[in-house]
Amino acid sequence: MLAVCALLALATVPLQAMAQANADPAPLQFTDTAEERRFHDLVAELRCVMCQNQSLADSDAQIAHDLRREVLELMQSGRSDDEIKDFLVARYGEFVLYRPELKSNTWLLWFGPALVLLAGGVAVVLAVRRRGARVVPEDDGQEW
Repeated sequence: MLAVCALLALATVPLQAMAQANADPAPLQFTDTAEERRFHDLVAELRCVMCQNQSLADSDAQIAHDLRREVLELMQSGRSDDEIKDFLVARYGEFVLYRPELKSNTWLLWFGPALVLLAGGVAVVLAVRRRGARVVPEDDGQEW
């Protein structure tokens, strides 16, 4: 019995180690509040490449920690916001932007939801018209 308990205790140690949160080892150091504000505005516009529906600011994935650190390093090296976005788009694709540029390959992203909504509205209107155009037989007064 003691051997079984010891084996169970040893088996859970690796699981406990894996369950610990990925904490950022060192907090980001900003030179001033303007840089911090610019950083937070920029990472709020960028999407975490792993989480898919979280901004880089909201994600707790390890890659998000790394990308936030890289964005800050790029900022401190003198790059503009557009240059940083271009760098990340070149590396990860348009997906990394919450608001991708309007191009021929992203028009469906911009106008797709409106087209789906419009098609749904047309379908509802046609269904209502079809239902209203049906001829209802007269009641001949007979009961079943």
